[in-house]
Amino acid sequence: MKLHAFVAMPFGTKPDADGKPVDFNRIYDELLRPALEQAGLDVIRADEEQRAGDIRVDMFQELLMADLVLVDLTIDNPNVWYELGVRHALRARGVVLTLGPRASKPFDIYTDRKLSYHLKDGAPDPAFLAADIAALATMTRATLDAFHERTVSPVYTLLPNLVEPDWKTLRIGAAREFWERYDAWSARIEAARKAEHPEDILVLADEAPVTALRVDARLKAGKALLKGQHFHFALEQFETALAVDPVNLDATRQRGVCLQRLGRADDARAAYQAILDEHPRDVETWSLLGRLDKDAWVAAWHRDGSTPAQMRDDAAYEDALLLKAIGSYVTAFRADPGHYYSGINALTLLRLYADLVGRPTEFDAQAECMAGGVAWAAGCQQDKAGEGYWAKATLGDLRVLRGSPADVTEAYKQAITLADKDWFALDSTLGQLRLLAALGCAPDQVTAGIAAFERALARLAPPEQRWQPDKTFLFSGHMTDAPGRKEPRFPADKEGLAADAIARSLDELGAGPADLALTQGAAGGDLLFAEAALARGLRVQLLLPLPEPDFIAQSILPSSDGDNWRKRYYQLRGNPLCLPPRVMPDCLGPLPQDAHGKALSPFERCNLWLLNSALALGIARTRFICLWNGSGGDGPGGTEHMMKEVQKRTGQVTWLDTRKMW
Repeated sequence: MKLHAFVAMPFGTKPDADGKPVDFNRIYDELLRPALEQAGLDVIRADEEQRAGDIRVDMFQELLMADLVLVDLTIDNPNVWYELGVRHALRARGVVLTLGPRASKPFDIYTDRKLSYHLKDGAPDPAFLAADIAALATMTRATLDAFHERTVSPVYTLLPNLVEPDWKTLRIGAAREFWERYDAWSARIEAARKAEHPEDILVLADEAPVTALRVDARLKAGKALLKGQHFHFALEQFETALAVDPVNLDATRQRGVCLQRLGRADDARAAYQAILDEHPRDVETWSLLGRLDKDAWVAAWHRDGSTPAQMRDDAAYEDALLLKAIGSYVTAFRADPGHYYSGINALTLLRLYADLVGRPTEFDAQAECMAGGVAWAAGCQQDKAGEGYWAKATLGDLRVLRGSPADVTEAYKQAITLADKDWFALDSTLGQLRLLAALGCAPDQVTAGIAAFERALARLAPPEQRWQPDKTFLFSGHMTDAPGRKEPRFPADKEGLAADAIARSLDELGAGPADLALTQGAAGGDLLFAEAALARGLRVQLLLPLPEPDFIAQSILPSSDGDNWRKRYYQLRGNPLCLPPRVMPDCLGPLPQDAHGKALSPFERCNLWLLNSALALGIARTRFICLWNGSGGDGPGGTEHMMKEVQKRTGQVTWLDTRKMW
């Protein structure tokens, strides 16, 4: 979504200091709004708010949440000054000041940068209008580019220790719709994660209903993708968040996690070290560094083909790496004794170290003290929402280190009841136990723990492993012309030529039964592509931008011989190789709206959905075929839009240029 700008200015015609009328509506319509839109922002001022109710509620919400507030100070309007003061108090950055000709500059902001524009007879001067629009657009972009480098609010400049409020805690009660939309969006992100549809998350990530929360949106989407092990896409989300907020600690940490999971250990270590240089006691980063160190130690000895004795000998030999991991976890736990995750990992590795060296160590007394701390910390968190399973599992891990097999079984059984059938959580704890088993540590207790988790997992189906095609064929193309179309684009009598060209393209690209075809299913190019794919044994997935009856009415029946195309659509739907269509409103929810309540194009959104569906299966697998005349379509979301979006991500494009075909 676009960044959001709120304009604080007088409305209608008002007298200036000399009593001359100034038409502020024309200034807004002809100068300010075009300049902000040229800078790439979605623009609104308070009188354009459509909802009924107290205008101050919407004004306060905008002054808090807008990415940019433009303030017009041509006249000394008390409401405008008040709004500027509210923004300066709530936010340190994101203000552009502008004004027309006036005899004196306001003292309170005398030193602030302001953009002056030209007026003639109380309206924008046509002779300077284009230059004024360009100058304001440039200043706006520069302000946004320097968002995190320069404080513009004198409140935050003069009070350097003042901290901006947490936006999400300032939920203005009467602006309920605003937050209801955000909560509904968050729920759809979580539903897409649980359903294992990363393509849905990728679309929704661009649609956070509040652009001021776009960093939070990217974090939420990135964490959902990370949990689903879509590490490349998760990394994109975190890096996008950091492009907006370069100092966001959570995004920086999560970026490091992605780098680690992608096998870029050196880059991950550099990312964590950069955080610790600025925040030397950041417990989460020390814990992540401990995980990185631990993985390096495990990689040094856990090799395929090694016997248990060889692994144990190699693990002991690599004790320097093990001690490094212990050090990171211990540092984390000392920084926050309530962080039981780092504490239990430190204890587990200390026990492994003692077992491997086969003698008492200098860490034994320290481990004894830490065990009590971990038990206390986990016990305090076990009833906290979202912590129940992990806290209880930590108490089970403690029993493995210093309890009987019966104690282990009982503790883990209590944890398993809180897992809410989370296969990944259960499997994660089981993986740690298998690591201990590989080194012969606490064999009786570990065996009891493994048995408890294997029994629990046997009752659950493992997460569905999505079928991975060898190649993914993505298609977009013209519909067959409606009867009487003034400028022919895909005449009905050219169907055979188009079908032959599509079939040849699939053959040349080696399409076969191991591949997947993605398209919408409109009359003409889409259905011809889908029919050709089925003929070659490909699976076909239709993604519909509208509910099926509406899609048929809008994208199939208007074409020449629409009834026949509808029959072919249903024949396609009945083919065993055609997967059930995914319907965009059902999967992604209602279309997002701009600041004025206007819904975006369902066809543009569906293009992005199709593209992300292909990319989620692997960019190297994606092949795009388009049937296109090289010009714009009849509305937004056509083949031209899809071509531009595809070319941003991959060059594997087959363009069937209809200008050369007929």
